[in-house]
Amino acid sequence: MSSGEIDTLVLGIGNILWADEGFGVRCIEELNAGWEFPTPVRLMDGGTQGMFLLPWISNVSRLLIFDAIDFGLAPGELRVIRDDDVPQYMGAKKVSMHQTGFQEVLASARMLTGRPEQLALIGVQPERLDDFGGSLREGTRERIPAALEEACAVLQEWGIELRKRAVPLDIVELTGPGELDMTSYELGRPA
Repeated sequence: MSSGEIDTLVLGIGNILWADEGFGVRCIEELNAGWEFPTPVRLMDGGTQGMFLLPWISNVSRLLIFDAIDFGLAPGELRVIRDDDVPQYMGAKKVSMHQTGFQEVLASARMLTGRPEQLALIGVQPERLDDFGGSLREGTRERIPAALEEACAVLQEWGIELRKRAVPLDIVELTGPGELDMTSYELGRPA
């Protein structure tokens, strides 16, 4: 692996416009704001891109995913799923359109390249999804720090050295238009 090559992808998937469906994207924002990673690791907001993520996923050894998944648990419960069990949860009880596409992306990547070799999914049981324009529910938002702890543990287990930033980055600088920052987004929403 060359020094500039990405070996590990940390991916947040979901849609921030549909309440708890934005959990994965919000986790990536927070992880990037608070932690530094070596060059072979890339953090990515995968949104609802589905098959457009195939070139990224099929070329990494390790893939860590954040997402809202209907496990049939109490709202806000977290689960960490590993390796061959990940695809079944990415397509089990679908809570959004991107999940079927993402299950297909994983299958296609493995068929094409046999990669990624290691998978981990950090999923939260959503409280509410059918609120177009709504933000994360409080119980889901409160689970982000625990999800990040789980992610750091998985990455360290995979041999990745991560460092907490001395001063967290301003999330607005990372994600594009300031209107999509969670605080700005919530303040701008009509009653």
